[in-house]
Amino acid sequence: MTTTPTVQQTVFIIDDDADVRDALSLLMRSAGLTAAAFASAREFMARLNPRDAGCLVLDIRMPGMTGMELQAELHKRRIRLPIIFLTGHGDIPLAVKAMKAGAVDFIQKPLDEHRLVVAVMNALKLDAQQSPLSVMGTGDPAERLSRLSNRERSVLDEIVKGRQNKEIAETLCISVKTVEFHRANIREKLGAANMSELFSLLFRQTGGGSTD
Repeated sequence: MTTTPTVQQTVFIIDDDADVRDALSLLMRSAGLTAAAFASAREFMARLNPRDAGCLVLDIRMPGMTGMELQAELHKRRIRLPIIFLTGHGDIPLAVKAMKAGAVDFIQKPLDEHRLVVAVMNALKLDAQQSPLSVMGTGDPAERLSRLSNRERSVLDEIVKGRQNKEIAETLCISVKTVEFHRANIREKLGAANMSELFSLLFRQTGGGSTD
């Protein structure tokens, strides 16, 4: 039997501020995503694999190679990892220039965590769409989703919106532990090791639209 190669999506965080790197790594992990943090663009480039999948969360201003210089270098190498830029208030003109050069979003500091998680998830969907490899193995997405109970589907819909466990619990009037239980069941039923794979499956089923 022929199987489709699988790719692990990673959120690559690049910021010269260690506290920012730690906070963003924790935020991504709390959303069920895999994260890798780097102190500089050059450090990231030194370990970059052209087959890497995922997206970049990148400070637009850094010592040495700047965020926009990294964007240009990736473009030169034909590496199409979606980029989300983090900007200060005075960096809006730079951010607009970065968007014109192909960045998928920019978010001003201080960061809105919910907006950042949503932006990252959208970037991962885009990466899954443009990748020649499937992020998940074989199997019909519709059939996999049909395995979910109504409550599990409700939890999944909230996850897709970028909401954290506490927010999901409040919205659905259930406990945080119940949300965690449903999340584990969702991953098991869909055969997904992490949230990146869940989003890839949903994208394949809906074309990037709503799960409704």
